[in-house]
Amino acid sequence: MKSLFVMLALSISSIVSAQQSPTYLELNSPKSGIPCESDSSEREILLEKIEGNSKTKIGAYRANGCKFTLTKKLDFGNYIFTISGLDIQETALPFEVTAQNQEKIIQNIELKDKTNELSEVTVYGNQRQYMKVESDKTIISIKENGMLNSGTTLEAIKKLPGVVASPVGGLTLNGKGVTVYIDGAPSNLTGTDLQNYLNSLPANAIEKIELIYDPGAAYDANASGSIINIVTNSKKMKGVNASFNINYNFNKYQKPSPQILLNGKKNNLSWQTMFGVNYIERENRNKNGQEFTYFNPPVKLQQENFETMIFRNVYWRTGLNYKLSDKSNILFNYNMSLSNDSNDNTSTAFGNTIDFSNHGIAKTKANNQELSLQFKTKLDTLGRTLDVIAYTNMFDRNPLNRSTSFENNKYTYNNSDIDFGLTNYYLKYDFSFPFEKYAFTINTGGKYNTTKVKDLGKYNFEEDSDAIFNSNIYESVIDFDYTEHNLAFYVEARKKYKKFNFTAGLRFENFEIEREASTVADKIKFNNNRFFPNASILFEATENINLSTSYSKKISQPGYFTIDPNNGSNFNRYNTSTGNIALQPIFFDNYGFKITAFQYVSLSTNYAVAKNDTQFIFSAKDGELVSNRTFAAFDKIKTFSTSLSFPIPLDYFFKSREEFSKRLNEIDKMNYIYANINYIKTDIEGYDFTFKNKGMVNFSLEAQTHLPWGITNNMSYFFLPKGNWEIYRIEKPIQQFDISFNKAFLDKKLKVGLHCFDVFNANEVNALVEGKNLRTLFYEKNDSRTFRISLTYNFGNQKLQTENTNIQVEKANEGGKGL
Repeated sequence: MKSLFVMLALSISSIVSAQQSPTYLELNSPKSGIPCESDSSEREILLEKIEGNSKTKIGAYRANGCKFTLTKKLDFGNYIFTISGLDIQETALPFEVTAQNQEKIIQNIELKDKTNELSEVTVYGNQRQYMKVESDKTIISIKENGMLNSGTTLEAIKKLPGVVASPVGGLTLNGKGVTVYIDGAPSNLTGTDLQNYLNSLPANAIEKIELIYDPGAAYDANASGSIINIVTNSKKMKGVNASFNINYNFNKYQKPSPQILLNGKKNNLSWQTMFGVNYIERENRNKNGQEFTYFNPPVKLQQENFETMIFRNVYWRTGLNYKLSDKSNILFNYNMSLSNDSNDNTSTAFGNTIDFSNHGIAKTKANNQELSLQFKTKLDTLGRTLDVIAYTNMFDRNPLNRSTSFENNKYTYNNSDIDFGLTNYYLKYDFSFPFEKYAFTINTGGKYNTTKVKDLGKYNFEEDSDAIFNSNIYESVIDFDYTEHNLAFYVEARKKYKKFNFTAGLRFENFEIEREASTVADKIKFNNNRFFPNASILFEATENINLSTSYSKKISQPGYFTIDPNNGSNFNRYNTSTGNIALQPIFFDNYGFKITAFQYVSLSTNYAVAKNDTQFIFSAKDGELVSNRTFAAFDKIKTFSTSLSFPIPLDYFFKSREEFSKRLNEIDKMNYIYANINYIKTDIEGYDFTFKNKGMVNFSLEAQTHLPWGITNNMSYFFLPKGNWEIYRIEKPIQQFDISFNKAFLDKKLKVGLHCFDVFNANEVNALVEGKNLRTLFYEKNDSRTFRISLTYNFGNQKLQTENTNIQVEKANEGGKGL
């Protein structure tokens, strides 16, 4: 109640402030020896109010050239402008707002060139915030959070507000499907390949993660409902610097994961390279209690599987950034990952007349390589920009499976050799044309990509194992080929009118897709030309409170993992697993409404209608005791979701209001709890539930507290209660509690972390799903309780170079300026 009262009081204060007359501010800040009209260098301007010994941030802005103007509602009192830039010495300019000058204030100051280096550079604009809520996305800092940056990227993503892992492993964001982007380009990996990739990417290689709830026309239409954009780290420091990191994970197994990071800068060239090894060993146990309802009475079958998994991964990530001029630069990245995983599993099946056991071993080698080339440039001083990205991804894996019967060790129930290969080429360009005089911006661009998948699976089932192993001859072969060509163009207009910001966009997509498999007679082709509109309106109710509504139409092409007949390895006498090559594209209509306040509070409501949406389902053929696992399409799935995210500022209650205000600009020094509450209701047409379909409320908490001796404590808790999740009924709550302690030593060169994940070992899945002729109650439990020690040591020159090689070319958000 106290936190709600504080938010209400701040809202009332903002509304009262909004009723006062605005003040016209003009700041003229020419560089020494340069005429104002010839000065086009970029400045960062911070406006703060001075109250006693503390400062309250009013706003942070960017300006090109020496003249900066702003119309702002300001109370009477003392204020200060702080002007900084890449080659400008930071300068403070105080001024006072009185009754005599409230309507118009003009300030003049001469700036000096920067000649020194700083041991620490603070970039205004909330760069050090753990979280920043905007109208269309939420930005989470990863590098500053000890709990998120100590493990893998997948572990970090699952702890983000609004992200929920479904019972079958997929990710959703506020109830909508997710497309994963890496540095602004979509990842073409799907299914377990994508999860393994994110598990191989260390979280300390991530700068931030952007949760984009309703992507506009600039993003691929093939983005279903929302996007998680992973932005990798790109520090640039003078000279050569290094960081050594090791994570030591232990539960029943004890495995280290060392890593070394090198980076530096010489003149206009900056570079970074990372090399490391991941070694993870864990166990998984799952049970399926099944009723085959075709029979009368239904036949019951209890299946269990226990497996030990070993993940071995070696990765190398390197990047170069060369500054061509003050307005343009070029970036090159090469990433490689090699893995050699193994799986040892034991399966059993028991029924009235069934007593079956088998033992299997699987080994998978995979190779993933990524190359990207990016060119960024500012076309002029008006903010017009061009951004071009060329990207290619080459991925292959080769899983080998061997499975024999326990009864006589004579027969093999899954002897397979699968050769999978994927190649993707992607080219994208973006133009931005702001017209500041009219508060209007045009963004346009296009892209072309081609993806090729070839998968050859060779199998033997229930054959003499000695004959199979000796001859290496397979009784059946499944050959799968997939080709996709995608050409797209878009245009998006943004207009600011008084307190309103309007966005309207249209994207054209051409898809040419061919699927071919030896399991079907004819090649499946899909050729489509479609337009995908989007529109949004944002209203600035007050300085700190925004209301927005949006609509977008999207498409989701079935990922290769859902259509590939070779995608599963769960085969024996009573189980099959395969993709569904006949799946059609999914079309989405997304509607949203959102309120954001004070950069941390958001309340959003979304409604999505998906046609031909797919779900992973268990079914059985008439008269057979075999569980078939595959992806099935449903006529229409309607999802309603609402989400509330808000902070509980512990410093406000346990310290003082002055101390709380002081720490607002340094969120990493605050004590807080951040809460996220979701309600999700799904209605499915073409699927008959035997249980009542009702909505589900789930929530997560993220807490940070500062303990004595410079120790930072982070805790997170996730709770998904009993209820309906899509076509599944959760029988028992899914929950997890994590805790982490972090401390820096040796002038912050050495950082030590102690972590415990799933402290109470409570994260398990108990769910019910019904398909044709089959009712399945499945249980899955990983050894999720893990302890971790993380050590990071930085050595070398820790001073950031004053002149960065980054050229910011992000598209203008609203009316030619960022909101």
